[in-house]
Amino acid sequence: MSIGAKNHRIIAHDNPRSPISESYRMLRTNIQFSSIDSPVRSILVTSPDPGAGKSTTCVNLAVTFAQEGRSVVIVDADMRSPTQHYYLMKSNRVGLSNTLAGQAPLRQCLLDTYIEHLTLLPAGSNPPNPAEMLSSNRMSQLLTELKEQFDIVIVDSPPVLAVTDAQVLATKCDGVLIVLRSGKVKRKMAQKVIERLQYVNANIMGVLLNKIQPKKSDAVYSYYYAGEKSNRN
Repeated sequence: MSIGAKNHRIIAHDNPRSPISESYRMLRTNIQFSSIDSPVRSILVTSPDPGAGKSTTCVNLAVTFAQEGRSVVIVDADMRSPTQHYYLMKSNRVGLSNTLAGQAPLRQCLLDTYIEHLTLLPAGSNPPNPAEMLSSNRMSQLLTELKEQFDIVIVDSPPVLAVTDAQVLATKCDGVLIVLRSGKVKRKMAQKVIERLQYVNANIMGVLLNKIQPKKSDAVYSYYYAGEKSNRN
């Protein structure tokens, strides 16, 4: 059994008035207004490679939706390197992989968290064939079931350039958010991610430039600009 410790801080919950928390709320608002005619209910969060902060973005974005009173579920689909159970201090013994394999019913794998309105579907035991599981009809059915039970479904995906999992999942979600690490990601790498997602006709909602180091007085503006720029491109 693996249960997370509180060293994985969720700033949108722990310090909701901080500039960074405000940036996550702005991101939430941008998503809400990105497609008014066809509201985005399931969001895939991914990145080019590990270390960009996609999982941190995923859980903080989920918290901002939950703070509005919406029912939210995080699906940890990064079966090779799951982290969401650490943030939310839950067991990863049974989860997504187990219900996809028919080893446990979905309701048994959905875990209430200490954050109101926020539920977690952890990754579960590490399977030998994550890509096959995620591309299955059962995965599509599971996401449909979750959208019937929750207002918002946020999927923490493996990095795009590491494995094919993200491309597979992108076809099953309403929209995709790409997280890039400021000062680390190369233009060619970012372009490659976009091309791979476009190849499967994914709905790329935007690109979030993460881990910006702005001056304190410019913190909110810098994060807001990153989100606004993604909407224009």
